[in-house]
Amino acid sequence: MSRLAIIGAGPSGLAALRAFESARNGGAEIPELVCYERQSDWGGIWNYTWRTGLDAHGEPVHGSMYRYLWSNGPKECLEFADYSFEEHFGRLIPSYPPRAVLHDYIVGRVEKSRVRPYIRFETTVRWVEYNETTKKYLVRSHDLKADTYSDEEFDWVINASGHFSTPNVPSFEGLDKFPGRVMHSHDFRDAVEFADKDVLVVGSSYSAEDIGIQCHKYGAKSVTFSYRHNPMGFTWPESLDERPLLTKVVGRTAHFLDGSTKDFDAIVLCTGYLHHYPYLPDSLRLKTDNRLFPLGLYKGIFWEEQPTFMYLGAQDQYYTFNMFDSQAWYARDVILGRIELPNAEVQHADSLVWRAKEEACQNATDDIDFQTEYIRDLLGSTDYPPLDVEHVAALFKEWEHHKEENILTYRDRSYPSVLTGKVSPKHHTDWLGALDDSKEAFLASGD
Repeated sequence: MSRLAIIGAGPSGLAALRAFESARNGGAEIPELVCYERQSDWGGIWNYTWRTGLDAHGEPVHGSMYRYLWSNGPKECLEFADYSFEEHFGRLIPSYPPRAVLHDYIVGRVEKSRVRPYIRFETTVRWVEYNETTKKYLVRSHDLKADTYSDEEFDWVINASGHFSTPNVPSFEGLDKFPGRVMHSHDFRDAVEFADKDVLVVGSSYSAEDIGIQCHKYGAKSVTFSYRHNPMGFTWPESLDERPLLTKVVGRTAHFLDGSTKDFDAIVLCTGYLHHYPYLPDSLRLKTDNRLFPLGLYKGIFWEEQPTFMYLGAQDQYYTFNMFDSQAWYARDVILGRIELPNAEVQHADSLVWRAKEEACQNATDDIDFQTEYIRDLLGSTDYPPLDVEHVAALFKEWEHHKEENILTYRDRSYPSVLTGKVSPKHHTDWLGALDDSKEAFLASGD
């Protein structure tokens, strides 16, 4: 029997386990599966920890999740095709759940699938190496709890460790002398910390947007966003504004590219993350910035130089859970021999076509259409349950429009499930007034 190593038990790794278990339940003979997860539980970045910096074993903290985080996109756009939110919760729930509710949904499907025995928790991968003679991978792992190392051989490896855990931390003149709080969004845990403070958020991506409005929601005196290229351009309330890139800090005073200045109590660097795979040699390591289609991966999955090594979830993402599923099902079918990969030349030519399509995208609508086409291409070759990606794309575009209408109220909207057609109910409390992000508070009737 062949053996498959899966690195990471977050959404992508769990998608791989679910894909293989689905095939096994259908009568297929599947490889022996070993999933390595350095945290003590599954769920990847959807796990919350109060820790920052290093964890209990002295390892870098994986999670970037913070208290009071709510989904910043409709849950209807990430619903698993084989497991609806209604099935999991036994009723309809609002379109924008908090972190704890989404985590419950993610793990609910894999609990039902009974794949937990495949996972070795608190075990991190230290090194992966391909042996040209044996045509196998040596995977060296470290059981953090027992503090023991193991070497094992595998025929296939799926790298599903994610790319939102190693922060990209730029430097600005004078930041080392700033007397207030400075942190990367990776270490952000609680917006309440910034109540009554003037906060500078450096960045203009989704994390900057969300952390900024979280700080506003929980009582920050003001929030200023500093952008490198283009402002987000939302209609902000009076206490939120945008300025060009930070150039330097003198004491508490930030100086911006347009010549303006402002005093701050705290600075949050929402400056993105690095694709960081220190356990991989150069021959297997993806080196890229955050792209919708990183080069070197056939179908966005298979390492072209060594296609028995795969990446799941390595892309920039509009789609998330259901995209990871589409990749996992495709990877599974290649491993099971149901799909034959073309030669390296054809693989690379196909990747260049996809990269050209990505580079032709001009805006968020184009990006959504690109990723929709990508997922449709994967799904057409597998037995993944029917998923109306055109409907999902329409919901994404509606979501973008609602954000432009009002960045503070878009989470109060409701959308229909792509699976059932049923429209989600309105939450019992408007998002700005919903200060308790617990699963129990969210699922309460509100009577």
